[in-house]
Amino acid sequence: MKKKVLSLLLLVVMVMVTACGNNTSSNGSSANAGSNAAEGGATGSGDKLKVVLLIPGTLGDKSFFDSANSGLQKVKDELGAETKVVEMGVDKTKWEPTFNDIAAEDWDVIISGGSEITEMFNATAELYPDKKFINYDTDIDEAPENMYNMSYATNEVSFLAGAVAALVTQSDMENANPENVIGFVGGMDIPGINAFLVGYIQGAQYVDPDVKVAVSYAGDFVNPAKGKELSLIQYNSGVDVIFNVAGGTGLGIFDAAKEKKKYAIGVDSDQAMLLNDTDSEKANLIVTSSIKKIDSAILGAVKRLQDGTLEMGKRDVLSFVDDGVGIAENEIYKNIFPADLQAKVEEVKQKLINKEITVDNAMGMETSEVEAIRNAVKP
Repeated sequence: MKKKVLSLLLLVVMVMVTACGNNTSSNGSSANAGSNAAEGGATGSGDKLKVVLLIPGTLGDKSFFDSANSGLQKVKDELGAETKVVEMGVDKTKWEPTFNDIAAEDWDVIISGGSEITEMFNATAELYPDKKFINYDTDIDEAPENMYNMSYATNEVSFLAGAVAALVTQSDMENANPENVIGFVGGMDIPGINAFLVGYIQGAQYVDPDVKVAVSYAGDFVNPAKGKELSLIQYNSGVDVIFNVAGGTGLGIFDAAKEKKKYAIGVDSDQAMLLNDTDSEKANLIVTSSIKKIDSAILGAVKRLQDGTLEMGKRDVLSFVDDGVGIAENEIYKNIFPADLQAKVEEVKQKLINKEITVDNAMGMETSEVEAIRNAVKP
């Protein structure tokens, strides 16, 4: 009888030990570990970080999405993380189910970007409080406790792009004309795009109060043919430099610039360098680009998440001071943009950094205010 009781006790102890030993998630970290970054980062000790990037569209825009993908590659190369990119396509009805499907998988950090996806991305984060989420570009402040949001001082960097454009059209550069008119092609007439526009107009007016700005909206971020059509209309009307703020649609701006032998300014990434290997003639017409340093921002956020110093549940606005934005000062810029004009641009940049110049932000404006600014510079 004593032997039977002893055997039963041993069996109970073994079952309890086994149960405790299996109380871990599928990647080996504790099931309740890492509920916020300050409590130990994104994963349990000894695990390889698993990071997935969800693109609300497709890669290949040589701009916004490609820059995010470059950031994911840096996370893989510099942090040794296991990574995956998911292109969700342009059908918006598929985005939220995809967010939820990926969140249910074995990923530590889930990244996506854009104000358009923010509400559904936040909802997914609330359903999976044990996961960490990063929105690499949103203008919406609200965020769950396991979400970190970033945005960029696009009004300030666009101010600098506007200064470049005004200096180009005033210059004796080879493809500049006597008309004092610059252009802007945006993806849509929405606050996020108009933040670029207002900054661009104010930067151009800082250089020349009499400058005129032709403004067009494509109504689409993935239609290069439409971008080319609108740009040809502007170039034919006397515009000699166009600012691209249209995502994949903006690739058509560069096609038009090449056809008409006029200038362009890129957006989000250093678009001249991205195009230089495949079409150097086109690349050499892109004077500079207004850059959101999305790739560096993603890498920096994941690094801080990994070491437990990333403050979740908030949104940071990255500016010149944070090295979150800038213009491309590549070899093309240095070769085709006169040195004296480069010096003027640098002077304006330093004033922005030192807060000597205040730039308005369309994100806080009424539609009528933006309309008034557009009309004031209409050719």
